[in-house]
Amino acid sequence: MSNITETTSHLSPIMRVMQFAARKASRNLLRDFGEVEHLQVARKGPADFVSKADKKSEETIIENLQRDRPGYSFLAEEGGEIIGSDKTHRFIIDPLDGTTNFLHGIPHFAISIALEREIDGNPKELVAGVIYNPITDEMFFAEKGKGAFLNDGTRGGADRRLRPGKRDIFQDSLFATGIPFLGRPGHAKFLKELHQVMGHSSGVRRMGSAALDLAWTAAGRYDGFWERGLAVWDIAAGVLIAQEAGLKVESVTGGDVLETGDIIVTNEALYKQLMERVA
Repeated sequence: MSNITETTSHLSPIMRVMQFAARKASRNLLRDFGEVEHLQVARKGPADFVSKADKKSEETIIENLQRDRPGYSFLAEEGGEIIGSDKTHRFIIDPLDGTTNFLHGIPHFAISIALEREIDGNPKELVAGVIYNPITDEMFFAEKGKGAFLNDGTRGGADRRLRPGKRDIFQDSLFATGIPFLGRPGHAKFLKELHQVMGHSSGVRRMGSAALDLAWTAAGRYDGFWERGLAVWDIAAGVLIAQEAGLKVESVTGGDVLETGDIIVTNEALYKQLMERVA
């Protein structure tokens, strides 16, 4: 059972804008997802179809965000960087995190949108993030200094504060990770890490969406998460949500986690034990 408590929250204007864009893009994703299974019997087509769905989702998100926040800059998985007249704000977008799941008709994928802001000439920092699962209608979101929340559409639309797991015994803990894709280095190291964690914990899950792994860790469904080689759009929103939920978020290899893409997330009690097994 996840650690989520009932509460109320007032959405800020920027959070309303980001959530609206995610929900708008999800309509096409849901329709296209319904068509994917019909393409599985064909020898050609599914991959191209999903690529178009990915791009269409990104276009919808950017179109809506540009309308409501004209001038903001963008960094998106498909379209790359768009420099706006306002260089102090930048949206970071993954229009379909869990593409392989989507391609194979597996209902576990998400839209991820984060916002960076530069204040007084300092380096940009994450100030808002949303991760939306269209299949479950779960909207995970956070703003800097305001906590992390979940709006579950099946529960009447009430926002509930996210509370991460409090387990402090490694053997009782459940972790999530990602496996390096074909063609990427690191398989041997990953197998060693997996052996170290699986051999001493309650188990490891590999669900195929880093954004949802982070959101689920923030919600207490997992006790920790680690993965290497992720892109900034994979984790930006999830990093803020996890931090605002009270979790420790670090780079496995040191430095800025958004730059390295090597991430470890868990509570203070389990951090050292997990880091020792994956570093």
